[in-house]
Amino acid sequence: MAPGHVAYGLRAQYGLHISPETVVQWERGLSAPGTRELTALAGVLWCAPHDLLTEATTLREHRMARGLSPDDLARGVGMDALSYVRMEESGRWRGNERQTAALAEVLELGPRELLKATGRDAELGNLLRDAVKARWRAYVRPVGKMLPMERAQLEDVLEELHSQYQSRMVATLAWGATTQDTGEPGRDFLEQIVDHFWELAHAR
Repeated sequence: MAPGHVAYGLRAQYGLHISPETVVQWERGLSAPGTRELTALAGVLWCAPHDLLTEATTLREHRMARGLSPDDLARGVGMDALSYVRMEESGRWRGNERQTAALAEVLELGPRELLKATGRDAELGNLLRDAVKARWRAYVRPVGKMLPMERAQLEDVLEELHSQYQSRMVATLAWGATTQDTGEPGRDFLEQIVDHFWELAHAR
């Protein structure tokens, strides 16, 4: 179907006055359809809304991929719709632990998907960097609040991360006499700490 055919279908079947130029922008990723537009677009193209999405990363994309309205999702996680919509629009999740666990269940999100969707990847990275440079046990609870992981598994991962970072720093001290930049191994590890965390989490 040409963009003009799609625009005609949106107007004739769903009463949406979308120009062919807008359809082209959607195709090229220059703009994105709203929830109503995406549902209508899927109807015109005879497919499910999630078929039109690339890998979902935001709350809105995960919700739309599962065909849920904001009201449905808000009800599923136990909050009012307006509060949920504000979080979705800001890209910053502020639900409590129970609501976060419900969100993961309703949207069928694993821990890593959940963290990315709720905009807390950077926060996790900061906690992990502090944990490996200090006493990792003090960070079990704050990291655990962010992720639906068993405490024992989380402790194992944080302990191993701490061990890996400290071993790099010990090696760096040993190399200090012959290496100009003695902090490079540690910095590289810290920059990739979130990836290291998930690799260890999946291995356990």
